[in-house]
Amino acid sequence: MSIILSESDAKALLQKVLSYSKADECVVNLLGEQRGNLRYARNEVSTSGSTTNHNLSVQSAFGKRVGVASIDEFDEASIEKVVRRSEELARLAPENPEYVGVLGPQQYLKSNGFFDSTASITPATRADAVAKSLQLTRDAKLTAAGFLQDIRGFSAMMNSKGLFAYYPSTNVNYSLTVRTEDGTGSGYVARGYSDFSKLDTAAATRIAIAKSRGSAGARALEPGKYTVILEPTAAAVLLENVFYNMDARSADEGRSFLSKTGGKTKLGEKIVDERVNIYSDPTHPELPASPWSGDGRPQEKVSWIENGVVKNLAYSRFWAQKQGVKAVPNPNNVIMAGGNQSLEDMIKSTQRGILVTKLWYIRSVDPQTLLLTGLTRDGTFYIENGKIKHPVKNFRFNESPIIMLNNLEALGKPERVVSTETETNYLIPPMKIREFTFTSLSDAV
Repeated sequence: MSIILSESDAKALLQKVLSYSKADECVVNLLGEQRGNLRYARNEVSTSGSTTNHNLSVQSAFGKRVGVASIDEFDEASIEKVVRRSEELARLAPENPEYVGVLGPQQYLKSNGFFDSTASITPATRADAVAKSLQLTRDAKLTAAGFLQDIRGFSAMMNSKGLFAYYPSTNVNYSLTVRTEDGTGSGYVARGYSDFSKLDTAAATRIAIAKSRGSAGARALEPGKYTVILEPTAAAVLLENVFYNMDARSADEGRSFLSKTGGKTKLGEKIVDERVNIYSDPTHPELPASPWSGDGRPQEKVSWIENGVVKNLAYSRFWAQKQGVKAVPNPNNVIMAGGNQSLEDMIKSTQRGILVTKLWYIRSVDPQTLLLTGLTRDGTFYIENGKIKHPVKNFRFNESPIIMLNNLEALGKPERVVSTETETNYLIPPMKIREFTFTSLSDAV
């Protein structure tokens, strides 16, 4: 059986699985994907590999007793066996008081996230893309370490009430670190696309080379509060802590940065600068995503923060019923709108500040204020009178993205970036922030 099934083949397989069900309700999820990768270090390719995954998950319910079983074999006997196993587990399970049953048929938006340019990538394609990068770093007498990974696949689901959903997708992520020969300078770049034809490894490598050379000989700067310019890659790892904490239940129960005393939330309140607009849209051409959520609910264009005001929270179906509101699923993609300034414009307008390429090793300090800590690395630079003057030693920071978005000075044009913490793709603008808190120096390069 092919790993990547067409919509009609996926539908036929799911119907066959459901035909074995004796449960009150049954949901079947099907996933197929192929991943290819090429890794290199010290200017040499170290590994080239590929993986395939074909997984079938069956959820059976008798009343509020629910059981789930999975399998990666698809002959008749195996399919019947996994359905029976899920039913056995359901009968043994205690009742789940939050089980709300399955949905009927739904209408979904059209989202194009599958590109032949990515689906047709071969080992030779990866080798050619990486060779362009290696040629540049070898000629520059610098040391490169990088990773190129592409994914093509599909997900599908069907349930006993007639719901059917299918979504094919592709993605390619590329990351590169370039070091100087003496190891004192380091530059980083990451790129992510659905369409492989948009990836220019040579252009990305030139950026990392410039950062690497420019960051050598870094000078120590006293920790404290500084105006910072965060490149999108640096901003993403802070902002995703906002994106995926827009949950209504945790806010209602007092466990969130969106909670207020007395069981109230900040829904409808202004919490950040009015220039902040964060939304999700599965049909966005630069960041397409599945138009359905894991439980089959349609994904729509949703404004989460509009002009600084919290406009929506994510509700599970159970919590929405309990609160008497519409169930809004967690987003499958997140976009932050920006302005028209380029990174260069922001630097020119800065009298004294710090340009941050990358933040990493992000850890939570206080969930209720979203206070985070982490480190800069791979290119941190001092700005004076509108120009980059010299590289600076890396810092540890303590900062909340909510406070940060209240100290916003400027936004640039959004770019598709890859989070260095979660490998999730976002559309994020570069941003200029005042009074960003650096607490100590770091010896990391």
